Amino acid sequence: MDSISTASLHAVYLLFSGDKELWNIISISFSVSLRAILFAAPLAVLIAFAMAYHRFFGRRVLIYVFNTLLSVPAVIIGLTLYIIFSRNGPLGDLKLLFTQDAMIIGQFILCMPLILIMSHTTFQSSDRRIWETARTLGATRIQAMLTVMYEIRFGLLAALIAGFGRIIAEVGCSMMIGGNILHYTRNIPTAIALETSKGDFSQGIALGIVLLVMAMVLNLSLSLLQGRGEVV
Repeated sequence: MDSISTASLHAVYLLFSGDKELWNIISISFSVSLRAILFAAPLAVLIAFAMAYHRFFGRRVLIYVFNTLLSVPAVIIGLTLYIIFSRNGPLGDLKLLFTQDAMIIGQFILCMPLILIMSHTTFQSSDRRIWETARTLGATRIQAMLTVMYEIRFGLLAALIAGFGRIIAEVGCSMMIGGNILHYTRNIPTAIALETSKGDFSQGIALGIVLLVMAMVLNLSLSLLQGRGEVV
């Protein structure tokens, strides 16, 4: 018990003392995940809108594919990308394995189905008269789409938060294709796994606190925004 208490106190010290190694891990984790979300979110929302507001050949198959991808474990995505990016793999010449770019690709694949399916559900539950009214008043398709997105912005924001939450804390894919290289690809979940396996709980606890605080801030922000929207 004393060792755990000591490790907890040391974890707090690491956070507030500005420990370079700890904050380097945190910055890498957020940098990779934010870039993955930045690439995935626009594409996911556009596809979700198209599936909800338009009927086209293969639409149901597309929904089925993304629902299937939603349930694929992160370690399977990591294994697949490892095979593809390995030296003997089809994209081995790109030398992406054990790089941040590979981690971004992996997290892109992980978060996009979740954002897409949640956004699709949100679009389907929206009032279609918003789209029809906007088009009737002379709005272009893009303007009408942006109007619909504004009306359901809280649902879309929830999808983005869920997507970010999935990738910021996943360990399987990042470990396999990132390699857990210090100062380069070591992020929060891989560092927690490594330090815990070594019996050094201080850094793991500190990084766990960061994830916990991040989750609380994101969900509190979403709750406040939703409450403000209900008042309006």
